[in-house]
Amino acid sequence: MRLLTQELLDLLNVQQIDQYLFQGQTNQLFGSHLFGGQILAQALIAASKTTDRPAHSLHAYFIRSGRTDLPILFKVENLRDGSSFSARQVHALQDGEVIFSAMVSFVQPEQGLDYQIDPPDYPHPESLLPEQEHKLSILEDVPSKYRDIFMQQFNILIHPVEFSNPFRPQKQKTQYAEYFRSFDKIEGKLDTIAMHQAIAAYYSDYNLLTTSLRPHGVSYANGGVQSASLDHTMHFHHHFRVDEWLLYDMYATRSSQARGLNFGEMWQNGKLVCSVSQESLMRQRKKPTS
Repeated sequence: MRLLTQELLDLLNVQQIDQYLFQGQTNQLFGSHLFGGQILAQALIAASKTTDRPAHSLHAYFIRSGRTDLPILFKVENLRDGSSFSARQVHALQDGEVIFSAMVSFVQPEQGLDYQIDPPDYPHPESLLPEQEHKLSILEDVPSKYRDIFMQQFNILIHPVEFSNPFRPQKQKTQYAEYFRSFDKIEGKLDTIAMHQAIAAYYSDYNLLTTSLRPHGVSYANGGVQSASLDHTMHFHHHFRVDEWLLYDMYATRSSQARGLNFGEMWQNGKLVCSVSQESLMRQRKKPTS
């Protein structure tokens, strides 16, 4: 699986074409739909290449649907370089239009008061099956026209704590958890805090919006709901490595007016290293009349 990790690194490592101008490539992870996590991660890398400080927060909006047949241009604006904090604004453009906008704040590391909530208690990741094996177990439920996309191996290794069949959704609690890590070690010039943060950002959008769908027994996979990420926020509390197991504990607090509010916490070695929040679209599709 080394090729999957290298492909992910190559995808996220946007190329600098001017001091504050970068270009990122796209891939067809979900057909013609551009995966929001990719834009999050590439924008974070672009902003990180303009400072030597690590990011501590990212606040982003998905403005238009992205296309997988066009590269993405990232324009970074240097808003401030202070004694402790640096602020960057990033716009992602395709075909001359802004599809995504983010504010990223970077900080000079320092010591201070330290507190966290108690870590959740879940089985060890090695005792759980990988997502791909769960997919194989429900293959007969996947419509033939979606099988190639659905069965494509994601470029991050995922061990769900409890897998749910998206093609046979049932009403469930919003709580959902997965362990994740890269398939291979990240080494060399790309073994940076920024790249580990970017891969976490990439993965953070993978299943988060499904948490607000769970209590309604609807799914993006069976055509019952139109869903998309609307905004995305991340706070990085402590350094971590994505080539070692992280736990992503997710839940939703509210769904109303065709939107859901979702939250996530990333844990490593008992330490809360990253917090995520996202509002998502969850618009029910009208059933065809006979």
